Amino acid sequence: MSQVCQVTGARPAFGNAVSHSHRRTRRRFDVNVQRKRYWVPSLGRHLTLRVSARGIKTIDQNGIDAVVSGMLARGERV
Repeated sequence: MSQVCQVTGARPAFGNAVSHSHRRTRRRFDVNVQRKRYWVPSLGRHLTLRVSARGIKTIDQNGIDAVVSGMLARGERV
């Protein structure tokens, strides 16, 4: 599954894992992506989205209709 949030566009970040002896190896900071199913009244159907925890908070704050219209304006397939 792709680790990209459909709402915020958050992607994995990369950095260094630093050991006790201070040796550095590359590591990956993954996004907390969940599959969530929402009822969208404007579309009249359910929508399953891959959203991060921050994306879920954005949907709770702005409403699913506003978020979906923003996604459609960006040209994302819903």
